Formats: sequence, C-alpha cells, structure tokens
Amino acid sequence: MPFVEPTEDDQKYMRLALEEAQCGYGEGGVPVGSVLVEDGRLVARGHNRRVQEGDPIAHGEMDCLRRAGRRPHYQGTVLYTTLSPCMMCTGTILQFGIPRVVVGERSNFEGHCDFLAERGVDVVLLDDPDCIGLMARFIRERPELWNEDIAEEG
Repeated sequence: MPFVEPTEDDQKYMRLALEEAQCGYGEGGVPVGSVLVEDGRLVARGHNRRVQEGDPIAHGEMDCLRRAGRRPHYQGTVLYTTLSPCMMCTGTILQFGIPRVVVGERSNFEGHCDFLAERGVDVVLLDDPDCIGLMARFIRERPELWNEDIAEEG
C-alpha cells in the first residue's frame, strides 16, 4: 500500500512525539509518544502510560487524544505517533475520522498502517532511526513488558 510523502513539518512534530516517547521510557513505561496537530498548531501531547497509571488502554495515541479533550470533529488534524498504531488505536483514529497519521516507525511493530491507508487515511511512514532505536532498546531491555503491551505471551 503506498503511503503519502512527508511534509517539512512532519519531522518537527515527530521530534515532539519522540520527546514524549523518551519521557515514557524515563518513567519506566513503554516508549511510544504521540502529538495531535491542527492546522499547524500543536493541540496535545501524550505518551504510553499503561505501566505508570495501571491503565491497559493508555497507549501513546490514546493518552494524546485524551489530553486533547472533547472536540466536535478532527478535520484538519494530524496525529503523530512514534510507532505504528495497534488495532485499538487504529480503530480510534478511524472512529474519530483523523485524516492524516504520521508514523515514526513500523520496524519493531508492524501495526496497522496498511489498514488505515486502505480506509482513506493519509499515512506517512518516516522510518525514523531514533524512533526505531528507542523501541528496539526497550524491547531488548523489557521484553516481558513489551509482550504485555502488545498482548502477546512471551
């Protein structure tokens, strides 16, 4: 499935999502970060807080969307995430009608970029080496926590 080409702003906002992922890692959690941007303006930031809050659905994208608060619609928004979204986050993206998603990487977790693109979401895949490296490090250091996060037995 072909993805959309990145814009100049995509690297800038992915750096903010990566800062969130690094924050989560520093807190002992899963290093996935996300930001929501609307018409070039930062709306919200978030990171995976499953471990920190004991909340099984507090993935990075979900945390970011919670922090954005209620919205009448998501037209004109872009969701940035350091890792390809799981099915739960993919479903939320589709449910809310978020039109564009920029993904830092899917080397460590395939996720559902193709599923999003097949349903009309503009997906940008950056293959960002910093996103790849942080997640690979986490998976090496905490395989049991990673398996818990993606609902796999280790």
